[in-house]
Amino acid sequence: MTEFLQQLMGKNVDISAVGTGSVRGEIVDVKGNVLFLRDQDEKVAYIAIDKISVVWEVKDHESRAGFVV
Repeated sequence: MTEFLQQLMGKNVDISAVGTGSVRGEIVDVKGNVLFLRDQDEKVAYIAIDKISVVWEVKDHESRAGFVV
């Protein structure tokens, strides 16, 4: 899992961990057994890698005025 998460470095993902909801953010680092995930507000979440159950890569689509997403 650590190697997989390192391949996603710099990408936005949704992470679902055991016993929690999901969190979205950019993977900024993976050290030891901890994933560092930065959200839109520049806050960093520290997630235990062995607790992660699902990882979704997020494709951000730009919003354009006049279009309903």
